[in-house]
Amino acid sequence: MIPELESRVSRKLMLRIIPFVMLLYFVSFLDRVNVGFAALSMNKAIGLSPTAFGFGGGLFFVGYFLFEVPSNLILHKVGARRWIARVIVSWGVVSLASAFVVGPNSFYALRFILGVAEAGFFPGIILYLSLWFPLRQRAVAAAWFMAAAPISTAIGSPLSGAIMKLHPIAGFADWQMLYILEAVPAIILGFVVLKYLTDTPSKAHWLQPEEREWLIAKLKVEAGARQSNAGHTSGSLGALRDPRVLALALIYFGTSAGLYTLGLWAPLIIRQYGFGPFETGLLAGVPSILAVVAMILWAKHSDRTEERTWHVVIPCVLACLGFVFAGSATTVLMIIAALVIVNIGISAAKAPLWAMPSMFLSGAGAAAGIAMINSIGNLGGFVGPFAIGWLKNVTGGYSAGLYVVGATLAVSAVMTLMLSRQSKQSAIAASERHGH
Repeated sequence: MIPELESRVSRKLMLRIIPFVMLLYFVSFLDRVNVGFAALSMNKAIGLSPTAFGFGGGLFFVGYFLFEVPSNLILHKVGARRWIARVIVSWGVVSLASAFVVGPNSFYALRFILGVAEAGFFPGIILYLSLWFPLRQRAVAAAWFMAAAPISTAIGSPLSGAIMKLHPIAGFADWQMLYILEAVPAIILGFVVLKYLTDTPSKAHWLQPEEREWLIAKLKVEAGARQSNAGHTSGSLGALRDPRVLALALIYFGTSAGLYTLGLWAPLIIRQYGFGPFETGLLAGVPSILAVVAMILWAKHSDRTEERTWHVVIPCVLACLGFVFAGSATTVLMIIAALVIVNIGISAAKAPLWAMPSMFLSGAGAAAGIAMINSIGNLGGFVGPFAIGWLKNVTGGYSAGLYVVGATLAVSAVMTLMLSRQSKQSAIAASERHGH
């Protein structure tokens, strides 16, 4: 009876929660990286140099960094439904306002405010998933949710390219139309969230009473097992001081530097080979489709084997090699092949990485710790794109910047191995203490 009940609950959770949070992340990611396509004509229109564009593109993550932990703690207090609705409507409004930037300063200001508006969304959903999905399903649930980012690139790139080919409407330029048309779905979805999301399993009337009771009991047992483990953290201050949280943030830093370098610069790197906006969009989208498949299969393997460390290390090394390959590429075919390798590596690393915090964090500790990992990690989204823009100005090419971003992923791989070793040593020391 129990295995049948478990698979029934699992199926309902996947169908009810995952497609909807994927849709939210799809729109979020689209509004975050459409600046890469807007740049095809916006940079000239408002006078942005490559350095200014890289700096403004990255300022999003500074706003995000500063407001991430407070935002997630508020979500923990008021519930996911209301807070995520607030986040989505506000980033939609700011994204729409980006159509009216007139120069570098207004571009910088709105990128920063967009980061503030969106802070708390991603860690809020990761926290939300941990309140619903038992441990053995967590990497797969996270993988499906995060697959929305490469899917957003795969569908959003040609879509953004197509919008950029529209003739001016009501006096708006192509890049302004891009911001406006892609912001509207976010504002609408914010109101849908209020109706659709359920805060906790105890309020899930779409589950049968026996399904609801089984899920609540299962999550309670897992939480109890975690809390009896040595080194478990449930308080928000304890989580912010936990060295494992900082280690995971540094690991995530490399993957974020890689991901947002792709989002912001891939269209401009591809376009230098003489492609138009729509063709550029199609070519930027291809690697992402392959990344989604790799991401889901890799997460399933990680959940099945209950192994996380090597499931993070191997993709980080792969992505690092991909950036080195991209830096030395001389043809468009080599660039696309390098982008495929980088996309697969970065995407595959993320779900096993996000399954790690809930192994030692819960309650307010999970809210604060997950937000801290995401906010520090996402500073890689500032450093990567800015390094590419700055080094392009200095050297005249993309290679040096691509090598720097590759190096951050090598650091992520080494940090993951060090964290694993330290965790094993702590567990051995704790068992010896209890043994005596």
